[in-house]
This record gives sequence, structure tokens and C-alpha cells, in this order.
Amino acid sequence: MPTKENLAEAFAGESQANRKYLAFAKKAEADGLPQVAKLFRAAAHAETVHAHAHLRAMGGIKSTADNLKEAVEGEGFEFQKMYPPFLEQAKAEGDRAAENSFKFALAVEEVHHGLYQQALAAVEGGKDLADRPIYVCEVCGNTVYDAAPEKCEVCLVPKERFTLIG
Repeated sequence: MPTKENLAEAFAGESQANRKYLAFAKKAEADGLPQVAKLFRAAAHAETVHAHAHLRAMGGIKSTADNLKEAVEGEGFEFQKMYPPFLEQAKAEGDRAAENSFKFALAVEEVHHGLYQQALAAVEGGKDLADRPIYVCEVCGNTVYDAAPEKCEVCLVPKERFTLIG
């Protein structure tokens, strides 16, 4: 396999390991094992170091405008083409957990698509986004500016389930 393909596969694997290890860390914390959780978080961070190195080697980090264009394209693909058939398949199989996961992701990727479009317009206009707080729903990933809503528009959980992103 050519090096570019190896880099892409390694980037995907390291990225997935990071996310998985962070989920494992949360579980270890919940199980009362803070040092195991710390180990998982440390390994997750190391996997991010590896993933970023692979992405740089692939030439995958460009100008902010180009990165935003890629993000708009990726989010658009996810909510327009990727998630709809995934959601239908989960429904057909009666897999409610997968159905909810896909339904929430589809809705939130459309939100992200719009947020990235706004950011791209700002950058192309020679500006940054306004300094505003951003909140993320810990259940579905819904992303909102300024304040958490009383109830998440996507998954309907209360505002206490939102996290302020620094």
C-alpha cells in the first residue's frame, strides 16, 4: 500500500483510538478508578499526537479558509448522504440505540455545517468570529452559541446537560 494510504489509515486508527480511550476514561472514572482513567487520558493524548503528525505528513492542514471549506464539505456529506441511509438501516433492523445515535448525529452535523459556513464567511471577509460562549450537549452533540437552551432542540435533555467549551 502506498505511503499516503498508510498515513490515511494510521490517521483514522489513531483518531479512533483517541476517542475510544477518552470514553474508556469516563467509564473508569465512573467505576471509581481515577488512576486507570488518567492512564486512558494520557494514552488518548498520545494518540492525538500521532494523529496530528500523520495529518501533517499527508499535507492535511491548510489555510484556515481551506480547512473551513473542507469542514463544510465533510459536514454536508455526513448529514446529506452518509447518515440518512445509516438511519434507515438502523430503523429497518429495529436497533433503537443506533437509530438514536444516527438521528442525533445527522441533526447536529447539519448544525455544524451551518456554523462552519458562518465561520468561512467571516474568514473570507478578513474577520474572526465574535467572541461568544459555545455550549455542547453531552447527549447528542448539539452546538449552540451564547447560552444553553432550556431544552436541547435535538434530543430534548435539559440545559444542565450542556457543557461550556472554553
